[in-house]
Amino acid sequence: TYSICDENELLGINTRNDLINLDNKMQKELKNKLIKNGVTILQPDTVRVSYDTKIAKDTIIEPFVVIKKGVTIKKNVTIKSHTIIENCVIGENSVIGPSARIRPYTKIGKKVKIGNFVEIKNSVINDSSAISHLSYIGDSFIGKNVNIGAGTITCNFNGKQKNKTIIKNNVFVGSNVSLIAPITIGSNSTIGAGSVISKNVPSNSLSIERTEQKIIKKRR
Repeated sequence: TYSICDENELLGINTRNDLINLDNKMQKELKNKLIKNGVTILQPDTVRVSYDTKIAKDTIIEPFVVIKKGVTIKKNVTIKSHTIIENCVIGENSVIGPSARIRPYTKIGKKVKIGNFVEIKNSVINDSSAISHLSYIGDSFIGKNVNIGAGTITCNFNGKQKNKTIIKNNVFVGSNVSLIAPITIGSNSTIGAGSVISKNVPSNSLSIERTEQKIIKKRR
Protein backbone atom coordinates (compact mmCIF):
# COMPACT_ATOMS: atom_id res chain seq x y z
CA THR A 1 0.00 0.00 0.00
CA TYR A 2 1.06 3.60 -0.43
CA SER A 3 -0.24 7.10 0.32
CA ILE A 4 -0.52 10.05 -2.03
CA CYS A 5 0.12 13.19 0.04
CA ASP A 6 2.49 16.07 0.60
CA GLU A 7 6.02 14.97 1.48
CA ASN A 8 5.95 16.97 4.73
CA GLU A 9 3.08 14.89 6.06
CA LEU A 10 5.26 11.78 6.09
CA LEU A 11 8.35 13.25 7.70
CA GLY A 12 9.30 11.64 11.00
CA ILE A 13 10.64 13.29 14.15
CA ASN A 14 13.48 11.50 15.91
CA THR A 15 15.62 14.39 17.16
CA ARG A 16 15.17 17.97 18.29
CA ASN A 17 16.62 19.12 14.98
CA ASP A 18 13.96 17.07 13.18
CA LEU A 19 11.29 18.79 15.28
CA ILE A 20 12.68 22.25 14.55
CA ASN A 21 13.01 21.59 10.81
CA LEU A 22 9.48 20.22 10.49
CA ASP A 23 8.07 23.05 12.59
CA ASN A 24 9.73 25.55 10.22
CA LYS A 25 8.13 23.81 7.24
CA MET A 26 4.69 23.83 8.86
CA GLN A 27 5.01 27.50 9.87
CA LYS A 28 5.92 28.46 6.32
CA GLU A 29 2.93 26.53 4.97
CA LEU A 30 0.50 28.13 7.46
CA LYS A 31 1.75 31.66 6.80
CA ASN A 32 1.73 31.22 3.03
CA LYS A 33 -1.92 30.19 3.25
CA LEU A 34 -2.77 33.33 5.22
CA ILE A 35 -0.86 35.53 2.75
CA LYS A 36 -2.66 33.90 -0.16
CA ASN A 37 -5.98 34.77 1.53
CA GLY A 38 -5.15 38.48 1.72
CA VAL A 39 -3.14 38.91 4.95
CA THR A 40 0.04 41.00 4.83
CA ILE A 41 2.79 39.44 6.95
CA LEU A 42 5.91 41.56 7.05
CA GLN A 43 9.08 39.49 7.40
CA PRO A 44 7.23 36.17 7.73
CA ASP A 45 10.31 34.34 9.04
CA THR A 46 10.04 36.38 12.26
CA VAL A 47 6.31 35.69 12.83
CA ARG A 48 4.79 32.62 14.47
CA VAL A 49 1.18 31.49 14.04
CA SER A 50 -0.87 28.52 15.26
CA TYR A 51 -2.51 25.72 13.30
CA ASP A 52 -5.94 27.24 14.11
CA THR A 53 -5.12 30.94 13.56
CA LYS A 54 -7.89 32.78 11.68
CA ILE A 55 -7.06 36.15 10.13
CA ALA A 56 -9.31 38.08 7.75
CA LYS A 57 -8.03 39.88 4.66
CA ASP A 58 -6.33 43.27 4.69
CA THR A 59 -4.89 42.70 8.14
CA ILE A 60 -1.20 43.55 8.65
CA ILE A 61 1.08 41.49 10.86
CA GLU A 62 4.34 43.27 11.63
CA PRO A 63 7.64 41.48 12.40
CA PHE A 64 8.24 39.48 15.61
CA VAL A 65 4.58 38.78 16.39
CA VAL A 66 3.60 35.54 18.15
CA ILE A 67 0.05 34.28 17.60
CA LYS A 68 -0.74 31.31 19.82
CA LYS A 69 -3.68 28.90 19.86
CA GLY A 70 -7.29 30.07 19.57
CA VAL A 71 -6.92 33.48 17.89
CA THR A 72 -9.39 35.08 15.50
CA ILE A 73 -8.48 38.43 13.93
CA LYS A 74 -11.04 40.28 11.82
CA LYS A 75 -10.31 42.43 8.74
CA ASN A 76 -8.24 45.62 8.56
CA VAL A 77 -6.47 44.99 11.86
CA THR A 78 -2.84 45.92 12.48
CA ILE A 79 -0.81 43.78 14.88
CA LYS A 80 2.41 45.67 15.61
CA SER A 81 5.83 44.24 16.36
CA HIS A 82 6.69 42.16 19.44
CA THR A 83 3.06 41.50 20.35
CA ILE A 84 1.91 38.16 21.82
CA ILE A 85 -1.71 37.06 21.32
CA GLU A 86 -3.48 33.98 22.68
CA ASN A 87 -7.05 32.61 22.68
CA CYS A 88 -8.83 35.87 21.85
CA VAL A 89 -10.93 37.69 19.26
CA ILE A 90 -9.87 41.04 17.78
CA GLY A 91 -12.45 43.14 15.95
CA GLU A 92 -12.24 45.04 12.69
CA ASN A 93 -10.04 48.12 12.24
CA SER A 94 -8.28 47.72 15.60
CA VAL A 95 -4.60 48.34 16.28
CA ILE A 96 -2.70 46.15 18.73
CA GLY A 97 0.82 46.87 19.98
CA PRO A 98 3.71 47.24 19.65
CA SER A 99 4.81 45.04 22.54
CA ALA A 100 1.29 44.26 23.75
CA ARG A 101 0.16 41.01 25.35
CA ILE A 102 -3.40 39.78 24.79
CA ARG A 103 -4.04 36.82 27.09
CA PRO A 104 -6.78 34.16 26.96
CA TYR A 105 -10.52 34.82 27.05
CA THR A 106 -10.25 38.39 25.78
CA LYS A 107 -12.62 39.93 23.25
CA ILE A 108 -11.63 43.18 21.58
CA GLY A 109 -14.20 45.15 19.58
CA LYS A 110 -13.96 47.36 16.51
CA LYS A 111 -11.66 50.39 16.20
CA VAL A 112 -9.92 49.63 19.50
CA LYS A 113 -6.40 50.84 20.28
CA ILE A 114 -4.24 48.64 22.49
CA GLY A 115 -0.81 50.25 22.74
CA ASN A 116 2.71 49.46 23.87
CA PHE A 117 3.29 47.44 27.05
CA VAL A 118 -0.41 46.83 27.66
CA GLU A 119 -1.51 43.46 29.04
CA ILE A 120 -5.14 42.32 28.84
CA LYS A 121 -6.52 39.13 30.37
CA ASN A 122 -10.05 37.66 30.42
CA SER A 123 -11.67 40.96 29.47
CA VAL A 124 -14.07 42.56 27.01
CA ILE A 125 -12.92 45.81 25.38
CA ASN A 126 -15.75 47.36 23.41
CA ASP A 127 -15.71 49.48 20.25
CA SER A 128 -13.64 52.67 19.93
CA SER A 129 -11.95 52.34 23.32
CA ALA A 130 -8.24 53.04 23.85
CA ILE A 131 -5.69 51.60 26.26
CA SER A 132 -2.57 53.17 24.85
CA HIS A 133 0.33 52.70 27.26
CA LEU A 134 1.68 50.70 30.18
CA SER A 135 -1.54 49.24 31.60
CA TYR A 136 -2.89 45.98 33.00
CA ILE A 137 -6.57 45.18 32.45
CA GLY A 138 -7.71 41.87 33.95
CA ASP A 139 -11.16 40.33 34.53
CA SER A 140 -12.80 43.48 33.22
CA PHE A 141 -15.62 44.77 31.06
CA ILE A 142 -14.75 48.02 29.27
CA GLY A 143 -17.58 49.82 27.48
CA LYS A 144 -17.53 51.85 24.28
CA ASN A 145 -15.43 54.98 23.76
CA VAL A 146 -13.49 54.52 27.01
CA ASN A 147 -10.01 55.99 27.48
CA ILE A 148 -7.65 54.26 29.90
CA GLY A 149 -4.69 56.47 30.82
CA ALA A 150 -1.06 55.42 30.95
CA GLY A 151 -0.08 53.32 33.94
CA THR A 152 -3.64 52.42 34.93
CA ILE A 153 -4.20 48.96 36.41
CA THR A 154 -7.14 46.88 37.54
CA CYS A 155 -6.39 45.35 40.94
CA ASN A 156 -8.39 42.19 40.30
CA PHE A 157 -6.87 39.71 42.76
CA ASN A 158 -7.32 40.03 46.54
CA GLY A 159 -5.16 37.05 47.42
CA LYS A 160 -8.04 34.59 47.38
CA GLN A 161 -10.18 35.27 44.32
CA LYS A 162 -10.33 37.27 41.09
CA ASN A 163 -12.79 40.18 41.06
CA LYS A 164 -14.37 42.09 38.20
CA THR A 165 -13.98 45.69 37.07
CA ILE A 166 -16.82 47.22 35.03
CA ILE A 167 -16.26 50.50 33.21
CA LYS A 168 -19.28 51.73 31.29
CA ASN A 169 -19.46 53.83 28.11
CA ASN A 170 -17.69 57.15 27.58
CA VAL A 171 -15.51 57.01 30.70
CA PHE A 172 -12.17 58.81 30.88
CA VAL A 173 -9.65 57.28 33.27
CA GLY A 174 -6.58 59.43 33.91
CA SER A 175 -3.01 58.21 34.14
CA ASN A 176 -1.62 56.08 36.99
CA VAL A 177 -5.00 55.03 38.40
CA SER A 178 -5.55 51.86 40.45
CA LEU A 179 -9.06 50.39 40.22
CA ILE A 180 -9.62 48.03 43.14
CA ALA A 181 -12.11 45.35 42.11
CA PRO A 182 -14.91 44.56 42.46
CA ILE A 183 -15.86 48.00 41.21
CA THR A 184 -18.16 49.70 38.70
CA ILE A 185 -17.47 53.04 37.02
CA GLY A 186 -20.67 54.61 35.66
CA SER A 187 -21.02 56.02 32.16
CA ASN A 188 -19.72 59.49 31.23
CA SER A 189 -17.54 59.68 34.35
CA THR A 190 -13.97 60.87 34.79
CA ILE A 191 -11.34 59.43 37.12
CA GLY A 192 -8.59 61.88 38.07
CA ALA A 193 -4.97 60.92 37.48
CA GLY A 194 -3.11 59.29 40.35
CA SER A 195 -6.25 58.05 42.11
CA VAL A 196 -6.81 54.78 43.97
CA ILE A 197 -10.50 54.04 43.43
CA SER A 198 -12.07 51.48 45.76
CA LYS A 199 -15.74 52.50 45.67
CA ASN A 200 -18.27 52.49 42.82
CA VAL A 201 -18.47 55.73 40.85
CA PRO A 202 -21.92 56.93 39.70
CA SER A 203 -22.59 58.03 36.13
CA ASN A 204 -21.73 61.61 35.12
CA SER A 205 -19.30 62.03 38.03
CA LEU A 206 -15.73 63.14 38.65
CA SER A 207 -13.84 60.96 41.13
CA ILE A 208 -10.44 61.96 42.57
CA GLU A 209 -8.51 60.34 45.42
CA ARG A 210 -5.28 62.09 46.36
CA THR A 211 -3.58 63.10 49.57
CA GLU A 212 -2.75 66.76 49.96
CA GLN A 213 0.62 67.73 48.51
CA LYS A 214 3.01 69.19 51.07
CA ILE A 215 6.22 71.08 50.43
CA ILE A 216 8.70 71.10 53.30
CA LYS A 217 11.85 73.13 53.19
CA LYS A 218 15.02 71.11 53.54
CA ARG A 219 17.13 71.44 56.64
CA ARG A 220 20.76 72.25 55.98
